[in-house]
Amino acid sequence: MPFQLEGPVLEGELVRLEPLDHRHAAELAEAAEADRSSYDLTWVPSADEVGDYIDAQLGRAATGKLAPYAQISQQSGRAIGATSYWDPRMWPDGERLCAIEIGFTWLASFAQGTGVNAEAKYLLFRHAFETWEVARVDLKTDARNARSRAAIESVGARFEGVLRNWSNSWAPGEKGLLRDSAIFSVVATEWPETRAQLEKRLARY
Repeated sequence: MPFQLEGPVLEGELVRLEPLDHRHAAELAEAAEADRSSYDLTWVPSADEVGDYIDAQLGRAATGKLAPYAQISQQSGRAIGATSYWDPRMWPDGERLCAIEIGFTWLASFAQGTGVNAEAKYLLFRHAFETWEVARVDLKTDARNARSRAAIESVGARFEGVLRNWSNSWAPGEKGLLRDSAIFSVVATEWPETRAQLEKRLARY
């Protein structure tokens, strides 16, 4: 049977990733407005945009190109951000998944630096490598976004370079313009070491 991109519930100690739905809207609106000072280069909806944001993500999911998640705090039981599997690429036989991107990620300011991002990436990596058996997982961000680049490197992804004029810009005043994107990846041969490092890091929480 040809591969179909679907995101199952992924359960951790700090965060549960569950398929994004409009039931998450009120909590995501609250999370997004907690402190927006770190979002200048990231697509994060304002409170009154959350409904449209979820519609847009579900629309992408309907094309088979996206599996969007709400990030749920295990401590509070509330939605505190979002993330996604994105842009699946197949092996030439068209039956098996070769690579996947993790993207459309944001977290409420109060959840940043708490281990939630690291565990979410761990859960997504583990499912991609151990269940789907992909060859690589991609991550990308605005090349100017030092905070995001540091967060991606901190979960074990390797910097591969900058692709110029590669993605839509989300920076204020740059609607309709393209940004340079910093590209990172983890490949299958690196996953055992990356997994061990992430598990060691998460044990501290």
